[in-house]
Amino acid sequence: MAIKRLSPGKRMSEGVVHGDRIILAGQVAVDGPADIKGQATVVLAQIDALLKDAGSDKSKLLFAQIFLADIGDYVAFNEVWDAWVDQQNPPARACVQSPLVRPEWKVEVQVHAAL
Repeated sequence: MAIKRLSPGKRMSEGVVHGDRIILAGQVAVDGPADIKGQATVVLAQIDALLKDAGSDKSKLLFAQIFLADIGDYVAFNEVWDAWVDQQNPPARACVQSPLVRPEWKVEVQVHAAL
């Protein structure tokens, strides 16, 4: 079974397609706004674009892992998430507080989806 890599780089690919699944790397708002809602909006738009490139969309999400630098941003993040996620097809999801690589990043989201 072939493996397709999306935007491969030196250290990682933005996504990997294998069989009928796509796994996206954790997405962050590299040059995004300072607030959690702005960063969440940027990150979810990036996920939409990567899923589209792979031939999928958010209605086919299987799993989402959300990393918040500050768990106090949970409610604000969920406001953006709830407006974005396909309410008829919500994925399994986990959300944890974790320090992120850069201090200005407030959220990182990693997803798995079906094609």
